[in-house]
Amino acid sequence: MTLDARAAARRPLHLALGGALVVATALIPSAESVAADQTSEVTVPYTCPFPSGTEQVDVEVKAVLPVTARTGETIRPQDVSVEVPLPRSALTRFTALEAATLSATAELTVRNTNGEHTADASWQQLEAPEVALPPQGEGENGSENTDADGVVLTATGEVPTVAFGTPDPATLAPAGLTLTLASFTEDGAPTTPPHLTVVCAPADDKERPLARITVRDGASPTTPAPDPTTPGEDPAEPTAPPVRPAPGLDPDAHRKIEDLTEARLEALDDENPGSCPIEIPPEWIMTTAETYAAGYANAVKLDGAAALGPAFMKVVLNKRYINDSCASTVDVTSEVEFEYEGKRQLPPTKATFLSYGFMPTTATMVLEQVGPPAVVQTHTVTNTPTYPEESTVTAQLSMRLYDVEVNGVPLDVGPNCRTERPFEQVLRGYGQSYPPAGYLVATGGNLTGYAHIPPFKGCGVGENLDPLFTSAISSVGKKADNYTKMTQAPLCVATNPDGPDCPPRVPKPQK
Repeated sequence: MTLDARAAARRPLHLALGGALVVATALIPSAESVAADQTSEVTVPYTCPFPSGTEQVDVEVKAVLPVTARTGETIRPQDVSVEVPLPRSALTRFTALEAATLSATAELTVRNTNGEHTADASWQQLEAPEVALPPQGEGENGSENTDADGVVLTATGEVPTVAFGTPDPATLAPAGLTLTLASFTEDGAPTTPPHLTVVCAPADDKERPLARITVRDGASPTTPAPDPTTPGEDPAEPTAPPVRPAPGLDPDAHRKIEDLTEARLEALDDENPGSCPIEIPPEWIMTTAETYAAGYANAVKLDGAAALGPAFMKVVLNKRYINDSCASTVDVTSEVEFEYEGKRQLPPTKATFLSYGFMPTTATMVLEQVGPPAVVQTHTVTNTPTYPEESTVTAQLSMRLYDVEVNGVPLDVGPNCRTERPFEQVLRGYGQSYPPAGYLVATGGNLTGYAHIPPFKGCGVGENLDPLFTSAISSVGKKADNYTKMTQAPLCVATNPDGPDCPPRVPKPQK
């Protein structure tokens, strides 16, 4: 049984409500708060539907937040933790799989309210390390197990920043919670199936704020005066860092970009001051790179996950470069080709699932790249010191199956059992440049997203097995409900072959 979170819960928000409330997506803030901090905590009761039944779980959320802030000031929640106590009765699924340990990834929706304005942010990728499961049928000191003999999972990690736009009281309150639980056997191998995703909801409609923040007007007398040791500089308003070359790129190329942009802007000021975007000729900065990526893809209907990779990728960086000084953004387009033994595909992977919840099915799956190269679009905001960055990778893929066994018996599906048409896999990553954090194309990191798996065709020899695989694997309707998480290694750039990231390394996939 899989209880899957909705895609909206997994995407950080870019919201501006009436210019009053802004939820930023940088993983680390652009400036330190000048106000005193408070250690905030709140306990929220949730109802969580486990395969063994619905449980009420009292989740404790903690974070360090400022007591006061100025309008527009970026706030960083620090020392974030989400403590989830799971009773023994919720662990039945895992003990039945002979699991010895349990870990989790938590995604917490936090409602940010500033006066009359409200927006939800997603605190995602909070990781809880493995904990030992109590032996089945035995509690503490050899007594019979009770619900008190459960486990406590404590998820921590970096979360999105927030900035409030009006001088009104602000609150941060936990809302929805999604847990992705991973179980492992005594020898460290994933169980079959390896994951369970549980979508928890608050047990009642009562809002329980994690913190209350007094927001003052940024121009009010409470704004700190400039440091007298640095006349004319306000320490609360740090200047943006200079443009720095990406790893492996020719620093002179960046100087050319700056010179061209400056000259172009001067011309625009004279001729057409409203036309700001500057497109840099790609031959000035385009270069090639190589890297690997590895991860997992959920098969929702099969209640399991398939390993992906390690996929070797050949990258062409900076096919298009647009600097919009009016919007304070830089948009870069790059391209990716997958390669395995001379073919445009990911390595074949073997996965075992429980078809229809009870029939063990093993198959070799290969994802083949079709059509044009995959496109990497990177959007960077340049008017904040951290340079927050959002990257989107879009690839056209086809899924092929072979070497299928059902309950240990080979099933001849033929040489061309595949999805009837290509499907689009979109993965997104979020990070910042100064200091480097989260996902950046050059340094790698985690990319996540969903895909819609079309119906299958060409399956079967002597009998039509298309309906079997369509009903077991394909998405319902056109819904993209198969979650994928890939970890990319840093780029080995052709212009820096002796750099620390060359030759490219194979990353350890994260669940």
